[in-house]
Amino acid sequence: MTNIPETGKSTRVTVRLVGIQVLVLSLLLTLGGRLWYLQIRNGDEYEAEAAGNHVQQVIEPAVRGSILDSRGEPLADNETRLVVSASRTDLMKMDDDGEAILTKLAGVLGMDPKTVMERVRLCDAKTPKPCWNGSPYQPIPITDEATARQALQIREREEEFPGITAEPSAVRRYGSPNDANTAQVLGYLSPVTDEEIADAEGGDNPLLRTDQIGRSGLERSYDSQLRGQAGVTSYRVDKLGRVIGEADKQPGVPGSNLVTSIDSRVQSLAEEELAKAMEAARTQFDDNTGTNYKADSGAMVVMEADTGRIVAMASNPTYDPNDWVGGIDAGTYKKLTGKKANYPLLNRAIQGQSAPGSIFKPIPTTAAVNAGYSFDGNYECSSDYSIGGQVFKNFESQSYGAIDLGRALEVSCDTVYYRLAHQEWLNDGGNKPKKKPDDWFYKTAHQYGLGEETGVDLPNEVTGRVPDRQWKKDYWQANKDTWCKQGKQDGDYAERIAYENCLEGMRMRAGDSVNYSIGQGDTLVTPIQMATMYAAIANGGTLYDPTVGKAVVSADGKKVDMIEPKSHGKLPLDKATHAAIDDALAGVATRGTAAWRFGGWPQDEIPMHAKTGTAEVYGKQTTSWFATYTDEYAIVMTMSQGGTGSGASAPAVRAVYDALYGVGKGGGIDPKKALLPKPEKKLPKISPDGRIEAR
Repeated sequence: MTNIPETGKSTRVTVRLVGIQVLVLSLLLTLGGRLWYLQIRNGDEYEAEAAGNHVQQVIEPAVRGSILDSRGEPLADNETRLVVSASRTDLMKMDDDGEAILTKLAGVLGMDPKTVMERVRLCDAKTPKPCWNGSPYQPIPITDEATARQALQIREREEEFPGITAEPSAVRRYGSPNDANTAQVLGYLSPVTDEEIADAEGGDNPLLRTDQIGRSGLERSYDSQLRGQAGVTSYRVDKLGRVIGEADKQPGVPGSNLVTSIDSRVQSLAEEELAKAMEAARTQFDDNTGTNYKADSGAMVVMEADTGRIVAMASNPTYDPNDWVGGIDAGTYKKLTGKKANYPLLNRAIQGQSAPGSIFKPIPTTAAVNAGYSFDGNYECSSDYSIGGQVFKNFESQSYGAIDLGRALEVSCDTVYYRLAHQEWLNDGGNKPKKKPDDWFYKTAHQYGLGEETGVDLPNEVTGRVPDRQWKKDYWQANKDTWCKQGKQDGDYAERIAYENCLEGMRMRAGDSVNYSIGQGDTLVTPIQMATMYAAIANGGTLYDPTVGKAVVSADGKKVDMIEPKSHGKLPLDKATHAAIDDALAGVATRGTAAWRFGGWPQDEIPMHAKTGTAEVYGKQTTSWFATYTDEYAIVMTMSQGGTGSGASAPAVRAVYDALYGVGKGGGIDPKKALLPKPEKKLPKISPDGRIEAR
């Protein structure tokens, strides 16, 4: 064996020790550098991330503001109910996706298990309602009508109902004061979706997963004011989920209250009279079709003439807005959205479109004067008027001889307007129009506000239609291929029309202008447009944006934001023409087509103005229209497939006027019985604690 010198061993040991020392020192320097980087350089960032990983938020939904009528009666408010909810996240962790738990829950609640399971499934393009269209991570309400006994059963047996909660909660209530349903005006709520949360992120009023938002009506238009802001408390928790302290607290802000111009008493009456008129129309025989009138839908608008504020807005068929509270079941949803029920979710006052018939005639009257025709001139009111081989008849083929435009309005003489419209069509070049035709009749309709939204503070208003030259071109371009395929020169009526439209559907024909002049043909209007128009005639010519909201009042009552009337235009007539039309419309109520419905009316004390309308619709029964105004109000009513204006709609409108002014059967006025002889100008009383007290 070779012996190693002691000095050699010592050297090697020293080298090893130095190496170990260097390695240890390097590790210490590396660790120190890393600690400096984590704690000093990026300390704040990692501290925030660590805190976030151990912070849980508890959200307290804001109390939604009330919607009140003009006297302070709650049209929509909140009540405390026992709400049973399910956590879809917890249910999906179970082997059967929570089916057994939900079935057992249905037994406790006395519900159909299928209904319970439908309410927790998520909405998508293939899933029919009912389903959950809110966030899948928030508790999904099963029912808001649980009894105290049912809630106690669930809470005492929590181990049998994992993921299920039963808690008291503020729930929307639509109370129908004075039996005023007001469904289409109020709208309804449903849970917020993830997409809506993302869209609202970074805004003044972001959405939380627990929020419900307005889907239609005032609930949607004023959602941000009504919703308020939820309270959020952040708690620090340890890894076991135990609370170790409060990190942050943002107190909630209750939603503001919306005071409307709706008077629930007048609203109730408008709804009742509209329904009665429709029922009465269904008992009347229609000679044209050989059946009774169907009277399948209708609307009535009561508007303040000087402001455009809505006092009542009735739409029929209607529904109960409480059906949406706490989730809607499949049967009710199908009924509300089905053709058989004729789509009661539609607000016919702002979404129902039809030809206006003779209530349109103030427009061609104005157009004729602006085109240079004298209001007081002599115009032949014959029983019919022929263009080429086509005969256009006066209503019921009546003849009044030579009359002025005022009398033409009173007796609603179609042939006077036929002649004027035809002459203007010829002046504009007829079948070979001038490069820049005057188009007085069409231009004037636009100036009266037709063919566009009125600006009412309700969502999804439709525009109606003025079938002018541009519309004709656009419509032909969109439909010519279909017309050319369907059209036959020697076919039935529809096929012949398609054939003609294929060849020259882009041209403004004489028949188009003649039909248009009496509110027929392709013209479409809505009740809110006609109410706005007649209110403008009543107030001297100002077209106001119709409004239902009157003021937004903070929950504590300290901040009141009035919603002031706004104008979107003036009627295109001078003072003399306005006065002449105003006088003629008064004549309609006293000696014209509506006189038989206003017998005994105190005309000297409350001047009444009216215009009747009966619009023909291809393939359907006639649409009834009745437009009226006094110094204070404009009231317009329509009824689809209901008959004549004076025959079907006028009695309901007269009944509302009688109640507004307290007019008795003999024509006497009883102020004590008058519901609202003057529009309500003041807001209801607001107490120091923010409560709004009904008068």
